[in-house]
Amino acid sequence: MPNLTLPPEERILTPAEVEALDRRRRRGQLLIVLGFQFGIVATLVTLWAGQDWQYSPGWAHPMLYWDFLTGFLSLVCFVTGLRLRRGLNEFFSY
Repeated sequence: MPNLTLPPEERILTPAEVEALDRRRRRGQLLIVLGFQFGIVATLVTLWAGQDWQYSPGWAHPMLYWDFLTGFLSLVCFVTGLRLRRGLNEFFSY
């Protein structure tokens, strides 16, 4: 009896294709975790970035640049992870 919880296109996969699909979804889960971690760091760095932006002269704002970088990496990792995990209909924790 077929597993009806699977999408129709996943019901006819070979074992090698199933392994590749699982590997893609695990990589997506890893990127989601990295996205959340970068987000936490960006949130904490925001406190120092505001002070750096206010008091540093000219273009010398290293904490502000680092905050933008970690925020951008957070967004990219999170969105990419969600795209790689598409089609996953179960929750599991590593």
